[in-house]
Amino acid sequence: MPVLQMQLINLSNITTNNISLPSFSKKEVRLDVLRTDKIHPVVSGNKWFKLRYYLEKAAKLGKTTIVTKGGPWSNHIVATAAACKQSNFNSIGIIRGERPPKPSVTMLDAMRYGMELVFISRKHFSENKLPAFITNNEVLFIDYGGYGTEGAEGAATILDYCAKENYTHIYCSAGSGTMLAGLVNAAAPGTFVTGISSMKNNNSLETEIKFLLKEKNKQFGLIHDYHCGGFATHTTELTAFMNNFFKQTNIPSDIVYTGKLFYAITDLANKNHFPAGSSILAIHSGGLQGNASLNMGTLIF
Repeated sequence: MPVLQMQLINLSNITTNNISLPSFSKKEVRLDVLRTDKIHPVVSGNKWFKLRYYLEKAAKLGKTTIVTKGGPWSNHIVATAAACKQSNFNSIGIIRGERPPKPSVTMLDAMRYGMELVFISRKHFSENKLPAFITNNEVLFIDYGGYGTEGAEGAATILDYCAKENYTHIYCSAGSGTMLAGLVNAAAPGTFVTGISSMKNNNSLETEIKFLLKEKNKQFGLIHDYHCGGFATHTTELTAFMNNFFKQTNIPSDIVYTGKLFYAITDLANKNHFPAGSSILAIHSGGLQGNASLNMGTLIF
């Protein structure tokens, strides 16, 4: 399988885009989108920020191989594969479930970036029973979604690329909760950070986020009402919203995370959730590759 070539991360591409739509202007609410998705086509958005300090740690410790885990359509898996290729690390991805007859686009891309894929049962994956080789002295293990102290510390630096003190609210997608924890740690005083959970019945998420907070009693929000049926699932209402949002803003989104994020914020605004005068920053966390699972023509971008 041919190995894909890499382009460099470009942090100067990050922009803050104001979204001028009736759902917000009529409510006297400002919405800005921090476009971290623009830094790279694969290691985009929060993926690079969550990985950056793990990669630095691996280099400092003289590790040769990065091992991580994820599902067959995991943004984190393919982003880690690409980042490791760029940083000259070997990479191994532990994939949830049996090896499929036909690999997903995500798995194919990860392999093209040089990642070796190892498949384990869903039971062992959920119980965190991982192959013994992750204890090898040459290996640095990164948990699902970059979860951990280094991941949260990297995610905190996302707010270095905007005027964070200008916002009353920060909204982001939440999978592992790593980015949300980092944003809570880095947010300006008086700014309330809320995550839109992409998973159904993700009851442990709040505890996992709190574990990564520097101030354990610091308040944040979690909303579980916009998962659209569960992780990586979608509805025709969601894809119609994503197409309309793109027509209005020229901002692409994905069915796993950011589509649900923008849909949630818009719906909440229409329901008068935000007081007049609120200023919201939404983090575009990248990861559009999940849209490859959709039928051709479902999305217009």
